[in-house]
Amino acid sequence: MTERWTDADIPDQTGRTVLVTGANSGLGLRTAEVLASKGARVLLACRSAERGAKALDIVKTAAAGAGPELIPLDLSELASVRAAAATARDLTGDGLDVLVNNAGVMATARGRTADGFELQFGTNYLGHAALTWLLMPALRGRVVTLSSLAAVGARIHLDDPNGDHRRYNAAAAYGQSKLADQVFALELDRRLRAAGSDVISVAAHPGYTATGLGSGMARSYSNPVVRSLIAGGHRAGEVLFAQNTRIGALPQLYAATADGVEGGGYFGPRGLGNLRGYPAAVPTVAAARSESLGSALWELTAKLTGITPDPA
Repeated sequence: MTERWTDADIPDQTGRTVLVTGANSGLGLRTAEVLASKGARVLLACRSAERGAKALDIVKTAAAGAGPELIPLDLSELASVRAAAATARDLTGDGLDVLVNNAGVMATARGRTADGFELQFGTNYLGHAALTWLLMPALRGRVVTLSSLAAVGARIHLDDPNGDHRRYNAAAAYGQSKLADQVFALELDRRLRAAGSDVISVAAHPGYTATGLGSGMARSYSNPVVRSLIAGGHRAGEVLFAQNTRIGALPQLYAATADGVEGGGYFGPRGLGNLRGYPAAVPTVAAARSESLGSALWELTAKLTGITPDPA
């Protein structure tokens, strides 16, 4: 990897089909736009039809190959995940080269998905895990799952993943969901290797990037004074320290396209604390390397979603 790998280093993507979740804004939109400009056929999986349509117009303008297409997807609803997977398989004829599990919500007020899961765990993790399993028969190349620095120090509560018996903490719930994404990415790759598949699974994180998601942290507090202070601090932090989405999207773009990427890899900014900078291979958290945790989470996910894992 070069010291300053950028989207200019992405090889020609002509003939490849990529699905990006959460492609209506932020990192997802940037990822979709860049890949389309390199010739890929991009499927934008978005929850909001209105924002998805606007994003589709942006990506169409950038496209250098096959036109992008929009797929409705609400990761907080398993019925929507099933429908989106079926649509993607139909559109691609079971020929999907890359899946980028990018979408997410961050540090939201306590809530539940349509299926009764804690909102962040259900959206950020369970929705993506279910989508990945349902798309496995179509996948031909890579699965890239977005984690976060919030995974550091986080814990997955296997006995209480939805926080039914714990006091809700928005940041802790977000950390659990992003750690689960990282654990899943590595467990998926172990199972792909065991199954003799050519598909690889990797993870990436954007460091400290101004995506707009962080405002959810402030909204999760009911006290208006605390809410105002946190919102102000977050805005100041983004202005002073955060990198923009053009740089923040590079780790997942590298994971999705670069030559030499191996299964089980993890990519993030190379700067101090992996907060910002150009992409590099970075260490996963210790929990993500635990085969016992990976297996336990895999089994729990199958139980909660009612989906048979592929690969089994």
